[in-house]
Amino acid sequence: MHSKRYIDDPIIRRELIDFLSGFILERRVSQIQNVLKERTRYVTVVLEDIYQSQNASAVLRSCECLGIQDIHYIEGVHSFHINPQVVIGSSKWLTIRNYKGTDNNSIKAIESLKSNGYRIVATSPHVNEGSINDFDLDKGKVAVFFGTEKSGLSQTVMKNADEFISIPMFGFTESYNISVSAAIVMYTLIKKLRDSGVDYKLQQEESEILLLSWLKATSKNWEMMEKRFFQEKNIACSEKY
Repeated sequence: MHSKRYIDDPIIRRELIDFLSGFILERRVSQIQNVLKERTRYVTVVLEDIYQSQNASAVLRSCECLGIQDIHYIEGVHSFHINPQVVIGSSKWLTIRNYKGTDNNSIKAIESLKSNGYRIVATSPHVNEGSINDFDLDKGKVAVFFGTEKSGLSQTVMKNADEFISIPMFGFTESYNISVSAAIVMYTLIKKLRDSGVDYKLQQEESEILLLSWLKATSKNWEMMEKRFFQEKNIACSEKY
């Protein structure tokens, strides 16, 4: 897979954004820009070995609706599959990272997230350390881990978690469906985040790179238009890649 080095050049990147925007309806470009303004990576979601694709896909859809950009999926016994009938196109607007192929994919995910400044937050109905309603977002970025309905999160995640949260429950049933649980937790956190003084929005470079990606996702002919752009700029393919 070739890396597009021109994305790292802010001048070329912005010129390409302007060029591609010229082929898309103005109201659509405006909608994309408005959504981008509220996108966040301050809160991210991690799904560990969810065995029902419709549940994992429903979480993706909820996160996109709430403005959460990054989703992390840890494979274990079960592979990660997106159910197109559930996501209804929402996954193309997200940045999804899949952890697989190691002896302990959960550790790989935890180490990666911690290296990027995230607190590891485990969700569990069996802990009494804190309700989601009292969670402190001022302390830094959070990666919220969700496990399966049957067994919950692995011991690896539970032992390496920095904090624990639970959803208050008032009935006999032990837990919510995973997609419902994730929707409740993320809605609560995002509402608290938007009501806080935390700077949760994307940096300019992140926004531009994401905008470029979304413009391409909007157009079926983006490759042809991109080629035309570089031809007009007289930039050879060897310089692009």
